[in-house]
Amino acid sequence: MQKIVIITSGAAYGSESLFNSLRLAIALGEQTPQPEIKLFLMSDAVTAGINGQKPAEGYNIQQMLEILTAQGVQIKLCKTCTDGRGISALPLIEGVNIGTLVELAEWVLAADKVLTF
Repeated sequence: MQKIVIITSGAAYGSESLFNSLRLAIALGEQTPQPEIKLFLMSDAVTAGINGQKPAEGYNIQQMLEILTAQGVQIKLCKTCTDGRGISALPLIEGVNIGTLVELAEWVLAADKVLTF
């Protein structure tokens, strides 16, 4: 099974970087055979993991993350980034967890491909 790590750091809304990384992750999860996908959100992308988002229009990042967790994708938010933004104690979307740079390093070393957005 191919192992793919996607690292993204764009803001949840206002930049399409995170949106496009999630679109690709969902499309990869629909392939046969399905690769093992891991998603690590850094910088402003960590705000995407906060539960209860209700965007006025357009795409819904929370729904996209829920699709990915249903596909079995591991999703982690950078602890340093969540601490820096004061969101570490906020409720997260089910299946989204806080991770460390050490975990990301382990993912990268074990991956066949690493994509960055």
